Amino acid sequence: MERLIFATQKLDPGDPVLAATVPMVHALAARVDELVVLCDSAVPEAVPANARVHVFGAPTQLLRGARFEAALARELRPRPLGVVAHMVPLYAVLAAPLVRPLRIPLVLWYTHWKGHAVVRAAERLSTAVASVDRRSFPLPSRKVHAIGHGIDVSEFACTETPAPPVRALVLGRYSPAKGLETILRGAALAGVHVEAHGSDETFEAYKRTLERLAPDAELGGPVPRSELPALFARSHVLVNNMRAGAPDKVVYEAAASCLPVLASNPVFDDLLPRELRFERDDPESLAASLRALDPRRRPELRGLVAARHSVDHWADGLLATVRAR
Repeated sequence: MERLIFATQKLDPGDPVLAATVPMVHALAARVDELVVLCDSAVPEAVPANARVHVFGAPTQLLRGARFEAALARELRPRPLGVVAHMVPLYAVLAAPLVRPLRIPLVLWYTHWKGHAVVRAAERLSTAVASVDRRSFPLPSRKVHAIGHGIDVSEFACTETPAPPVRALVLGRYSPAKGLETILRGAALAGVHVEAHGSDETFEAYKRTLERLAPDAELGGPVPRSELPALFARSHVLVNNMRAGAPDKVVYEAAASCLPVLASNPVFDDLLPRELRFERDDPESLAASLRALDPRRRPELRGLVAARHSVDHWADGLLATVRAR
């Protein structure tokens, strides 16, 4: 019997940031006999029928770590197919002393621009690393396997192009890493209205700076994942200016909705043609792209997401990475 252990932050379809983990877990569960999920918290209805969940949430990081290791130790016999640490490198660091002596594959899934000390340790301790693209892992490593993103294409559908004027949508945290000043300045030069949604819990002062920079822009709070299709339907373009290396999932989700996307990250070169990309720190470059934009829906983008970045493609790639170790 094939059992896979999957460590992640939470299983909650209502979480505005982490809800996308739920279809990933279901895709993995469909490919093994039993999936064991270790997570900080879980909503019962999000758990697949052939999955068992260990919740290790606790008031302190030390206690969470102890509960995580205790739950993992209980699941190592009979021997699992492997252990996957999903987006949290610390999970790989905590798991390594338990699983590596038993020669159980330990795979880190990580796509982010930060290559801090814990990421470096996790890369050394893991048997393999999986990421969207080799460039989406922040460290040079021969262990990296590029397997695409895990987008549940069925959650999104093509819609009719809305009537003008052009509305640009921006989604994600209000963080300097998102390069939002360039987006607001470029949109202003092109005369395009911006609607943004994201969390400002960590960067409240930065959001206030953006509000002063573009008083006519709509800078709203985070939205539930269930509202994304409606946002895509009323927008003409998604603009993404995340710093190079970390491909924002929302770009693939918008593309799966056939929504044109303008992005500056080179990692999207397998998805977006040259006319849908701009220079990251150059408002004039973005303004030129916005002026030249054909706002009609692009079914070809949805086709590329389905072929290279669907949740099924991701699950197949992740399991192939585990089995190759």
